[in-house]
Amino acid sequence: MGNQDRLHDLRKQAHNAGIEGNSKMTEGQLQNALKQVGKGKSPEMAKRQAKG
Repeated sequence: MGNQDRLHDLRKQAHNAGIEGNSKMTEGQLQNALKQVGKGKSPEMAKRQAKG
């Protein structure tokens, strides 16, 4: 899978997890936010913390 495909897949997963407005997040930020949501954090809090 190419980098663009991977990034697109991460953005889709983030959207499905409720992380809105993720178009400017990096791959690492998306992975971090998804991991935090998986551990029970709210999507908004996970996004805020992932962005730093």
